[in-house]
Amino acid sequence: MKKLIAYITTAYPDKEFTIDLIHSLKENGVDGIELGIPFSDPVADGEIIQEVNKRALQNGYKINDTFYVSEKTGNIIDTYWMGYFNNFYHKGYDFMIEKAKEYNIKGFIIPDLPYEEAIEYENKFPLISFVAPTDSLDRIKTILQNPKEFIYLVAYAGITGSDKKEDLSNIIKYIKEIISTPLYIGFGVNENTAREKAKNVDGVIVGSTFVKVLLEDISNTEKIKKISQKAKIIKESIND
Repeated sequence: MKKLIAYITTAYPDKEFTIDLIHSLKENGVDGIELGIPFSDPVADGEIIQEVNKRALQNGYKINDTFYVSEKTGNIIDTYWMGYFNNFYHKGYDFMIEKAKEYNIKGFIIPDLPYEEAIEYENKFPLISFVAPTDSLDRIKTILQNPKEFIYLVAYAGITGSDKKEDLSNIIKYIKEIISTPLYIGFGVNENTAREKAKNVDGVIVGSTFVKVLLEDISNTEKIKKISQKAKIIKESIND
């Protein structure tokens, strides 16, 4: 069965909401959580996730909120901390590893840490490898020398939340030929695109289509219900 990883921003509108949302997502077929650490300059993310990051920070988000949520949910669903390297560097990378192990976190997803710099850190704790359509086959082979947990295939060059399309068939075929680590595709995955994007890969990573619900003027209960319904539709569509 193909997997569904859901990105959500920690502690927006508050940390108890995030905990309740994670429980609901698990009940509706989500296999893993990409728990976003709010940051002031999320360069890989589009306007939707940028706005929620900004609001979380304005609400007083602190890294302890991520620890709090992870303590409550890390043992019920595979969880990955997604953040920009500044988040990890500021607190101390070894300290973040220590806390991640305490809360059963499966790995880190750091989109602004290039492979050449990631080498220094990848043997300390699982660090998810990114592959982009702009990477040459030689570079892909180099990046995938020591993959952890899963490989994050970026669906297009750009930022999250866009609706671009690129032919990834050759890249997917090449990756599958050289490695058996699960391959998940992210960027631009929603209810309408998930089935097509999931072809020939092992799962999808969905973010903006969930996070944009957080910006809607509806109750928290309705937000959880709406996001969970989207997750259920996506999980079913990728496994039809």
